[in-house]
Amino acid sequence: MSRAARWLADRWVVGVALLVLGYLLLPVAVVAALSLNRPASRLSYDFHEFTLDNWRNPCASADLCDAVVRSVQIGFLATVVATTLGTLTAFALTRHRFRGRAAVDVLVFLPLATPELVMGTSLLALFVSAGVPQGFWTVVVAHVMFCLSFVVVTVKARLTGMDRRLEEAAMDLYASPWQTFRRITLPLAWPGIVAAALLSFSLSFDDFIVTNFNAGATVTFPMYVWGAAQRGIPPQVNVVGTAMFAIALLLVLFHTIRTPRSR
Repeated sequence: MSRAARWLADRWVVGVALLVLGYLLLPVAVVAALSLNRPASRLSYDFHEFTLDNWRNPCASADLCDAVVRSVQIGFLATVVATTLGTLTAFALTRHRFRGRAAVDVLVFLPLATPELVMGTSLLALFVSAGVPQGFWTVVVAHVMFCLSFVVVTVKARLTGMDRRLEEAAMDLYASPWQTFRRITLPLAWPGIVAAALLSFSLSFDDFIVTNFNAGATVTFPMYVWGAAQRGIPPQVNVVGTAMFAIALLLVLFHTIRTPRSR
């Protein structure tokens, strides 16, 4: 076997992985390129002329910035509530045995298997029958509903892989239950909790179907993009998308760099 063939045989898996990664990142690259584009018309999506005006003035459309701020507010509230409740639920399912535990486990996984269309219409029927007007808070409740399952699954996977002997060793050294939780359990579970929170925020910020059924007059960023598509999407939408991807990438890189140092 020649040296080139041996080199390819040893690294073909890496090559395939890079091709798949490139395929996944291609839409992101297109969005980033369009954020630097001055389109020929509102209905044109071809790269026409390079410009930085979109980044200098991302709030050229006031409705766009209002929708982004509203999506961030909803995502933050839904993330805090879902992460708190989901983490507590994951601890209960992992660390305790109680009657109905299997049923709770199944119920937690149901939203993951339920189509968003069904969940959106079901929540709408619930709010209408209860006489709750659709708006900002109904969207928050709806987002907590589907984010909760993802938090439980993520944190539960982290807790299942933890070594319980570390906690037992801390208690053998006369640490109280609260000290054991604060100094041993929580730091070990923290990466899973942070990952669940980031996932919840991404799902909430990105959601359209469930939001569309329960938003009423409230307009989030995905709903703004959907409405603007009929009359021409402003290039500042690509700026928001690129900025969100860059922030997520920086958070992942920060966590990747910081984790070895913590260990």
